[in-house]
Amino acid sequence: MPTTATTPPDIYDAVIAGGGHNGLVCAAYLARAGLRVKVLEKRDITGGAAVTEEFHPGFRNSVCAYTVSLLNPKVIADLDLHRHGLRIVERPAMNFLPLSDSDYLLIGNGRTKEEITKFSERDAERYDDYCAHLERIADVLRALVLQPPPNVSEGLNLTTLRELARTAAIGRQLSRLGLDGQQDLLDLFTLSAADFLDRWFESDPVKALLGFDSIVGTYASPYEPGTAYVLLHHAFGEVNGKKGLWGHAIGGMGAISEAIAEAARVAGAEIETGSGIAEILVERGRTVGVVLDDGRIVHSRAVAANMTLKRLYTELVAKEALPPAFLTRMETFKYGSGTFRMNVALSKLPDFTCLPGAVAGDHHAAGIILAPSLDYMDRAYRDARKRGWSTEPIIEMLIPSTIDPTLAPPGAHVASLFCQHVARRLPDDRTWDEVRDDVADLMIATVDRYAPGFEESIMGRQALSPLDLERTFGLTGGDIFHGQLSLNQLFSARPALGYAAYRGAVPGLYHCGSGAHPGGGVTGAPGHNAARAILKDLRPFSSFS
Repeated sequence: MPTTATTPPDIYDAVIAGGGHNGLVCAAYLARAGLRVKVLEKRDITGGAAVTEEFHPGFRNSVCAYTVSLLNPKVIADLDLHRHGLRIVERPAMNFLPLSDSDYLLIGNGRTKEEITKFSERDAERYDDYCAHLERIADVLRALVLQPPPNVSEGLNLTTLRELARTAAIGRQLSRLGLDGQQDLLDLFTLSAADFLDRWFESDPVKALLGFDSIVGTYASPYEPGTAYVLLHHAFGEVNGKKGLWGHAIGGMGAISEAIAEAARVAGAEIETGSGIAEILVERGRTVGVVLDDGRIVHSRAVAANMTLKRLYTELVAKEALPPAFLTRMETFKYGSGTFRMNVALSKLPDFTCLPGAVAGDHHAAGIILAPSLDYMDRAYRDARKRGWSTEPIIEMLIPSTIDPTLAPPGAHVASLFCQHVARRLPDDRTWDEVRDDVADLMIATVDRYAPGFEESIMGRQALSPLDLERTFGLTGGDIFHGQLSLNQLFSARPALGYAAYRGAVPGLYHCGSGAHPGGGVTGAPGHNAARAILKDLRPFSSFS
């Protein structure tokens, strides 16, 4: 391992290894508390996967993360992100599900129950109860998002007693649900989305529209146990104080990262781009800084890693510095979103056969879901497992330029295509570089079946396979959540038992990315929580807002 320089440079209180949105959140909180903080980002732009970039001349889009809801309201308020330029606008309709040449389901903005009645009066009657039921559970879990999970430890000592007390406090919070609610919570953690939705609804379109959230960024069938939790995970969000809604950041998702970065700079944090991390520097069993790709050493009292933890512990930290069992856990941590991401430049809006007209309507500004049933989603997953990608893929398309015209030239539009399912690794020794364009063609053709002429309207496109997502954004296996949201990789087990309090496997090393609780999404929560842990360790008598 490289050694320290003869004359050490100035020592920072904290180095943030990776300038994604969570790293920026962590930096902003620490700088606000008076710590000397430096953010180091490999790319020439901060934000990680939450960035806005030009992908075709004159066309800009949120090229990876593409919609906002989960960004924590406390983070928005604490960092005063609106003052730093953030503006979030809710969708005029939530979701649009084309079904055939004549049928569709369009929900949101007061139309939901009437739309559901087209398929089932019983489902329409139950919809409000379903939402209230899910919201009640989500409300309790929201309170846990900005808290470290109980950290399991060995033996009986003060730490164990403290964590037992915290576990009891969480138990009291959950007890507010009552026995029926606690049973429902257990079911949501363990059931498949299909089983959960079958308890409420009878019509396939309704179950498809609601069940889509259960496989977003999750390489699984909606019939697999645990997918009900992924559905719940996506119910935590809100837009401008309205729970359960989704919206767009004006300027794209990069506007979120830019606002957080500005809050960090104003507080005194240094942000350096074009500076990748080659190694986490460990001396005498403690983290003391980082080594950059260009050989420079930056010393610090703490290092907060905003990257996938598999990359951190299998590439950047010396194996001999790690507990063997923990290293094994990181080597076998499950990754894989089943995601193929596209951005397309359009000369005009798509004209859907089931809802004709290329003049902008509420359905164009909704989340457009091309997956008419849970069975369709199941087949897509099984097909991908067999051949590497589904020949009838699941696609969610958003057209943010219907709300934010600054993203495209006048009269033109940009669209985000979030496509599933695809395998992280392809069979028969094929590579994603070999098949990327063929798969991209398939995705475009799939949209064209619902909106003839879509393919002809494309002026340019960007296709990102799982391999591209890993190479460009550092997402191991293309996993947008930094690790699957399975029961054995959640809460106190994220990333491993005994390491859930944002403190890493080497003293002085911290986890501030989505590999820590509460997991993936543009939330800011792991960055917030890691900053609290760092501040408690470095300045135990300081306050944390």
